Amino acid sequence: MEQVLSGSAVVGHEDVFTLEAWQHAGKWFSYGGHAIFSRMAGRGEPLVLLHGFPTASWDWSRIWPMLARHYRLLTLDMLGFGFSDKPQNYHYSIEDQADLVQGWLEGLGLPAVHLFAHDYGTSVVQELLARDQEASLGFHIKSVCLLNGGLFPEVHNPLLIQKLLRSPFGGVISRGLSKGTFERNFRRLFGAHNQPDRQDLLDFWHLLTYNNGRGILHELIQFMEERRCHRNRWVGALQNATQPARLISGTADPVSGAAMVRRYRELMSEADVVSMRHVGHYPHFEKPRDVFSAYQDFRQQVFETGSAG
Repeated sequence: MEQVLSGSAVVGHEDVFTLEAWQHAGKWFSYGGHAIFSRMAGRGEPLVLLHGFPTASWDWSRIWPMLARHYRLLTLDMLGFGFSDKPQNYHYSIEDQADLVQGWLEGLGLPAVHLFAHDYGTSVVQELLARDQEASLGFHIKSVCLLNGGLFPEVHNPLLIQKLLRSPFGGVISRGLSKGTFERNFRRLFGAHNQPDRQDLLDFWHLLTYNNGRGILHELIQFMEERRCHRNRWVGALQNATQPARLISGTADPVSGAAMVRRYRELMSEADVVSMRHVGHYPHFEKPRDVFSAYQDFRQQVFETGSAG
């Protein structure tokens, strides 16, 4: 099944959080002695939102008010991101981030959750699905919705700056990253008509540089190598999942857009895909109302299937 959206809806100013308000509403908990920023809101079935690289949970701020009217929302800044601690000389990995998310949800005593993930977060979801299939989670995953991300490393197309960060010179490039270089590269990820404004770019830059974040980008980005090393495990977890799943993809994304959608259709039986034309790598930030509509449609199908069963 495939749906195509034109990406014409706009977000109202009343739905937009300021970054300061987002931070003020959060809470911190400890993971391995490190402070992790988290946010919760709403009522209903638990819906866990997982962010991408190199940003943070604030990516979800534009869709957050809409989702909070229907679900109990839970999100966090993973270790090394956003307002969470960013330890130096730390072995960052998708597996460790999955440990973080798993421990957090199990500590909250949640019996079941729905997962909604973007970019880096999609790899965390793939690892959690693998663990679910190994019966090693303390909660049940009821459904999975994925936004743009490197689900299949063979069709992932990183930007030049990302390749350089992974190179032997990554540490120098990471520490020397300028605001102008960041903005030029970051803008490339968005659809031509959905560009972040000046305040958006300031906020994203603040999240990246908060607590010396520039100094660890070259360590965080090694997740691309993890995707290659764990390709069979993580792709297999998607293919073997029994949970309802949907991919919502901005096809104007130069990194993981149209090619990722084609690969998803090739490898996933009965692939459920919503393609968003003229939308880039951040659909939930670029066109939150369209993404919300696509997600609600997905959850209605999940409900109907569950009721029929």
